[in-house]
Amino acid sequence: MPYAIIRTGGKQFRAESGKTIRIPSLPGDEGAKVTFSDVILGSDGNKTMVGVPGLKGASVKGEIVRQGRGKKIVVFKMKRRKNYAKKQGHRQGFTEVRIGDITLG
Repeated sequence: MPYAIIRTGGKQFRAESGKTIRIPSLPGDEGAKVTFSDVILGSDGNKTMVGVPGLKGASVKGEIVRQGRGKKIVVFKMKRRKNYAKKQGHRQGFTEVRIGDITLG
């Protein structure tokens, strides 16, 4: 089964055709097409190609399934004996992308 390792949002993700991956937020509405051209590694099932730093001519195409926000985390800061405590929440945004076509160049 062909797959590719792509880099987006400062992180690396394994992309396989038909699978849905959750990546850091991308601009675009649901149903919009996206193309990832920063492919680090690719495999067609028989041979594996590694790019330094990326594969030339390789790309991964996908479709945005939904935009959302992750689970809430609590950020709590405190300094003992100083009467200082601060509680804050954070929800990181994400984009779910259904991977379509993988081209390895």
